[in-house]
Amino acid sequence: MKIFCKLDNLQRTGSFKERGARNALAQLSREQQKRGVIAASAGNHAQALAYQGRLLGIPATVVMPRFAPLIKVSTCQQLGATVVLHGADFGEARAQAHRIAAEKGLAYINGYDDPAIIAGQGTMGLEIVEQIPDLEAVVVPVGGAGLLAGVSLAVKTLRPHAKVVAVEAENVASFSAALEADKPIKIAMLPTLADGLAIPQVGTNAFQIARPLVDLTVTVSEEQIALSILRLVELEKSVVEGAAATPLAACMSGKLEELAGRRVVLLLCGGNIDPNVLSRVIERGLVADGRLGRFTAVISDRPGGLADLAAQIASTGASIKQIVHDRAFASPDVSAVNVLCTVETRNHQHLAELRALLKSRGVEIHDAT
Repeated sequence: MKIFCKLDNLQRTGSFKERGARNALAQLSREQQKRGVIAASAGNHAQALAYQGRLLGIPATVVMPRFAPLIKVSTCQQLGATVVLHGADFGEARAQAHRIAAEKGLAYINGYDDPAIIAGQGTMGLEIVEQIPDLEAVVVPVGGAGLLAGVSLAVKTLRPHAKVVAVEAENVASFSAALEADKPIKIAMLPTLADGLAIPQVGTNAFQIARPLVDLTVTVSEEQIALSILRLVELEKSVVEGAAATPLAACMSGKLEELAGRRVVLLLCGGNIDPNVLSRVIERGLVADGRLGRFTAVISDRPGGLADLAAQIASTGASIKQIVHDRAFASPDVSAVNVLCTVETRNHQHLAELRALLKSRGVEIHDAT
């Protein structure tokens, strides 16, 4: 494919959510703008509403679950929003936000199903068509489906023959479930790197708009998402969150072979990933890529046993990252020791060659647990 990346991870608050937030806030009545707005969000929508609210002089309140990442809480506060921590999950936070909205006369702004939000997200589609007029396909991440609805409507209106591909994390595939049921339904969610897509039920308005416009819907695995984050860091020099890595994951999954040779736009919709999570995700990506491997070797506990193992690993061009001795839980042979080896290799084939060499030289190898 000829791939183009729409870099909304470089927005001021790190995601596309500013587009919808700005549009929704600007369309409020003067009186409502004075009273302010409220939303439930643990992430990008909260930051977008806080930032654009500050620019427009509109008070913004954000209700977050109690477990919300501290960095997101402090960022929203720094951007001028009033932050309320309530509930164990998004559902409880949203219920509290509606109660506060009723008490104080605040406008509740849904992060993915408000018509003004959907229209604002659609500006990304307008820009894509302007910047890549001969595009042949766009690959859009799907959570609540607000971005998908806005972008697909804009692209299909201006370029009817362009393909719209929706991509979900397989652990939170609420859009696929809605397609199957022909209406939004609530699904059980599993943990995912694409936390920005972790919406249990797509928006009603968003689904009605997007359903007839989407040509193909695919899902990607957690391993594919991790590998895509790694690829974007290495090749694009772009830091993205899990949700934004799903379009590239779809391209690499083999599920989009019909787009081979086409001009394809990937929506890098956000870059708000915790640095600690990023480091772990990169390591998972290296494992998925065959560039980081781990195994247990059973070697002699006599002098020179470890040195011989290290020399054999080095002879293949692999690099030892970590070695841990395990004597207490080793084999019944008291003259042997288990050595847990973490090694850096070029790819899966290189790792397989290393293991084969060690076995050929009499080293007992086991998969690490």
